[in-house]
Amino acid sequence: MKAQIIEKNGKPEYAVIPYEEYLRMLDAMADKTDAQVIAEFHNGYTSGREVMIPAEIVRRELDGELPIKLWREHRGLTQQELADRAGISKPYLSQIETGRRQGTVDTLSAIARALDVSLDLLTD
Repeated sequence: MKAQIIEKNGKPEYAVIPYEEYLRMLDAMADKTDAQVIAEFHNGYTSGREVMIPAEIVRRELDGELPIKLWREHRGLTQQELADRAGISKPYLSQIETGRRQGTVDTLSAIARALDVSLDLLTD
C-alpha cells in the first residue's frame, strides 16, 4: 500500500491511501469486530451466561402470548406434566399461563427450573 503522508508543524498528521485500500481496511475491521462478537457470544453460550431463544417463541411472545406456555410447548410438555414437575396444580398453572394469576416467585422459579430456563425468560 502506498500512502501519502501530510505533515502539520513538521509532524505526520494525515495519511492518504487509495480508496480501494480504504474499503479493504473497513472490511477487515468489520470482519474482526464480527469475529469478536461471535467469540464473545460463543463463550457466553457455552458457559451458560447466554441463551438462544427460538425465533418462534420470540415471534409469538411479541404477538402477546405469555412465555410460560410458549416454553412449555417448546419443551413438548402438557400442562399436567409441567405442573407435576413444578409441584403445583394444573389449574394453577393454567391460570398463570393465561395471565389470570401472577404466581409467586417460588412458583415461577419452580416452573423455570422445570422448563430448564432462567426465571427472567418467564417474567417481565
